[in-house]
Amino acid sequence: MNPRVLAVIAAFAASFIYGINHTIAKGLMPSVIKPYGFILLRVSGAAIVFWLLGLFYKNEAIDRKDWIRIVACAFFGMVLNMTMFFKGLSLSTPINSSVVITIAPVLLLVMSAVFLKERITLVKALGIGLGLTGALVLILFGVKTQANASNIPLGNMLFLINAGSYSVYLIIVKPLTQKYSAITLMKFFFLFAVIINIPIGFQEFSQVEWLRLPLETIGQLAFVVIGTTVLTYLFNIYALKQLTASVLGVFMYLQPLIATIFAVISGSDTLTTLRVVAASLIFLGVYLATRNKSKIKG
Repeated sequence: MNPRVLAVIAAFAASFIYGINHTIAKGLMPSVIKPYGFILLRVSGAAIVFWLLGLFYKNEAIDRKDWIRIVACAFFGMVLNMTMFFKGLSLSTPINSSVVITIAPVLLLVMSAVFLKERITLVKALGIGLGLTGALVLILFGVKTQANASNIPLGNMLFLINAGSYSVYLIIVKPLTQKYSAITLMKFFFLFAVIINIPIGFQEFSQVEWLRLPLETIGQLAFVVIGTTVLTYLFNIYALKQLTASVLGVFMYLQPLIATIFAVISGSDTLTTLRVVAASLIFLGVYLATRNKSKIKG
């Protein structure tokens, strides 16, 4: 099969898994595990899996000049990104999270203009404005609290930081994907993520009564570790070998659709008029900002 087609399939699969994850992860916090403890579980589990997989691959020597970029990728892609998402999800709702993070392609475009000197046209500027307006509508005028969400505006703000952090990750990881295999990159990304996250999440991680967890809960935790972490990061790294970072960001549009359907069917969230309006503004903004886009060069 054409490598580009496989890359598109990988990017779609990652977005599908992420869409379901909004509801599954929300259901586990904070009754089963608190957000920072959840992140430590996630990166630790992924690190173990990737280092085991690494036993079956040839070791690759890392250039000394690339270590700083690798640590930066771990921080923006596996520490700040996850911390803001999980903490935000514990305060907000699955539908809100899936809608707000679609602002990432817009933020990615802005960062590409700043760091990679891509030109922003008037239409793209309009798209950026609409996208940010949609996100602000959710944050400023949405429901402030509900039964399973104690501080929705703050949670939505954290989703914005999450989206920005992930956008930085997509930009700085691109050159590494051209030099090293996905397994090599993930091994070191998650190793550094574990080291950074231990002082942040160990206390919450140690509060979980692991031996008393039911099988259903263990299965949900495994889905977040294996599916949402191991598989999605592998899929995205593979996709980045054929697609630009900005094109990969466009696949985030699928997440609200998947997340909304799954959240409504499972009864964990509801769809409101304000959310539809905000999502429409974001989608229109992202469409305008990313159409006829230039390729991001690594």
